[in-house]
Formats: sequence, C-alpha cells, structure tokens
Amino acid sequence: MLLSEAAEREAVVERVVAVFDAWGYSPVETPVVEAYEALGAVDGQAGEAAPFRLLDSDGQLLALRPDMTLPIARVAATRLADDPGPLRVRYVAPVFREHASLRGQARQFTQAGIELIGGSGPEIDAEVVAVAAEALRAAGLERFTVALGSVEVLGELVDAAGMPEGWRTAVLQAAHVRNVPEVERLAREPGVPAEVATALATVLRTRGGLEAIESCAEALARCGKPRAVDGLRDTFEILARLGYGGEVVVDFGTVRSFGYYTGIVMQVYAPGLGLPVGGGGRYDRLLAAYERPAPAAGFALGLERLMIALAEAGATPHGRGLDALVGGRDAASCFRGAAALRAAGWRVRLECGSTGIGLVKAAERAGAFEAVEADGDALYRLDRAGGRTGPLPTPVPPPAGRREP
Repeated sequence: MLLSEAAEREAVVERVVAVFDAWGYSPVETPVVEAYEALGAVDGQAGEAAPFRLLDSDGQLLALRPDMTLPIARVAATRLADDPGPLRVRYVAPVFREHASLRGQARQFTQAGIELIGGSGPEIDAEVVAVAAEALRAAGLERFTVALGSVEVLGELVDAAGMPEGWRTAVLQAAHVRNVPEVERLAREPGVPAEVATALATVLRTRGGLEAIESCAEALARCGKPRAVDGLRDTFEILARLGYGGEVVVDFGTVRSFGYYTGIVMQVYAPGLGLPVGGGGRYDRLLAAYERPAPAAGFALGLERLMIALAEAGATPHGRGLDALVGGRDAASCFRGAAALRAAGWRVRLECGSTGIGLVKAAERAGAFEAVEADGDALYRLDRAGGRTGPLPTPVPPPAGRREP
C-alpha cells in the first residue's frame, strides 16, 4: 500500500473509532490465530465466513479468524463472563476468509465495528444502527443506505408452511443469496398453504418505510404469525424519530448469510458500489455455543469497501501533511528545535545539514508547509528564497497551516 493510501485509511479509521469511542465502546483485541476448536463450536453457523485452517508444528489444527464476532463472543463468554454488562466493545482488525481461488474475492480485509453483548430490545437495535450511521457520516460518506430486514420474518413463514426440512433449507439458502425467483418457485410446490405461498412471493420484495412493515405484518397475520415484525417496527420508529429516516430503509430481502443471526439484520450500501459496505444484526443464540447464553447485536464495516465508496463520492480524507522540515548546520540544534515544534503540535521531519534555499527546496519536495532552520536555541522560518524571516517566539506557537500530502 502506498504511503498516501495508508494515510487516507488511517484518517478514516481515526474518524470511525472516534464515533465508537464517543458512544462508550471500549477497545478489544483477539488473537489472529486461534485453536480451530475455539471457533469450531459455531463453525456450522458461520456460512460464508469459512476460516483458513492450518497445522502448527505439534499437529494442532489452527484457524485464522474469519470475522470478529466469533472471537469476541468467545471472549465475552469466558474471560469477561463476570462482567455484569451490557458489554460494549469496538475493534479495527484484519480478518481472513477462505474462498475458492477463482471467485475473485479478497481473502484478507479489515473490519471496523462494534458488539453490544447483554442487551436486547428495540432501543438496543436502534443504537447499533445509529452508531453505524454516525460512523459512516464521520468517515465522510454523505449518501448511504442502511437496509433493515428481519430473520424472524422468513423463519416464521417457513415454520408456518409446515413443509419438510429439505424444503425449509432450500428456501433459506435461496433467500440468503436473494434468489427471489427460486423462493417463489419453492412457494408454489404442493403442500405449501396458499397464504404462506403468497407471503413468500411478496414479502422478500417488500421495501420502504413504515408502510412496508405494515404490509408485511398483514401478510404474516394471514399466516398466523402477527408478531414477527413488532421488534423491527419499534426499532424503525425510534430511528425515524431520531432523524435517520433518510438513510434507513426497510428491505425484507435483506437476509445476512451468516447462520447465527436471529432477529434484525442490516446491510449498508453506498452509491457506486455494488457490494455492501458493511452489515450486522442481532445474534442472540451465538453465545450459547460457548455455554453463556446472552442477547447480542453488532455490525462491521469493511474498510476496503468503505475506502472505495469514499473515493467514488470524492470524499476521501487526506492524512495530515508535514508542517515543516527542520534543518540547520548543527545536528543537536536541529533535534532540539524539532522537539520544541513537536511539543507545540507541529508535525516535522528532520533535514539536518540543510540550510537556506537547499532546505526550502527539500521542504517543497517533501510537501512540507514551510522550512524552519535551527541555529543554537533559535528557530527561523525561511522565505521562498531561503532567507530567514525572524526567529519563532518562545513558547513556540501552533503550526501556521496544513498542506495535504
């Protein structure tokens, strides 16, 4: 990664983390490599998050973490089991997923996200969505959509059909990849109650605001499942009252492909990017796999996709440039002068031995805002011709300006 790209990523991460921190989420770190059995308890639920597996020198089966939710859930259920909760944690970390080599998908990428463990209810779900929206805004993305769906809705409809397990699995698999025509075909199979078939054919295409929720509720009521959208309705109403109505949309076709989601699910989309920037949802059964049942919800943003979305929107933030190049004939004076500038908030680079016009030219090549020459205990700004413009006052003032790299 080039220096400028790394600086841009760092600037985005700083903005996103600042939002997480402002909402009271504490940092957490987990090992990149874990014993496979530590993740194996939920491996069957992991869906597309298949981990890389490898053997150590003792023949123990290990795995690279495929996402951050699984290891954080394990930590919460073990080392943090005595925390009364709710537990709010944040992270920025690389994750690794095994894909067939010809699928063209990244095998390593970075997730930035939060997990809220030990809390449930519409206000908790609304908090998770609100933090995601605020993080995207802080990153510089002015236009985005948070699509909200519900695993409960599809699950209740499949239960109401009363069909064999193979049919149920086929419907869920088709829904996970948004293959609505296949869901509709399965809904027409013999034995599927007419009201369920109608609901399956229409609900996954339902999208909008509160009216979409009410339309889905009516279809579910005809199937004997009138309460399946209550939580989503309450969450959406909270978000609308908080002013997120322009970014949040209900889309019952949103079905996360990870098997551990149990309630509300979300996908984040940005203009110019055909893939979701992030996603998440509620996973109330996941911690039970580690013998500590607890409700939980969270989301993760894919940093690489977020950077693409920002570039498409012309909103990529730049890293902070150099305030000054510090030169002078005496190395000790250069070091002392640079230290004084850093203490005043300057970002400086040493160019010991350079003076006058040579130092100015070096500052221009480095993209520094100005050139400063150290002479004894004094610091002098240089003009474009390399002449001294007078000593900086003591204490050193804040930097005069910024130049983007």
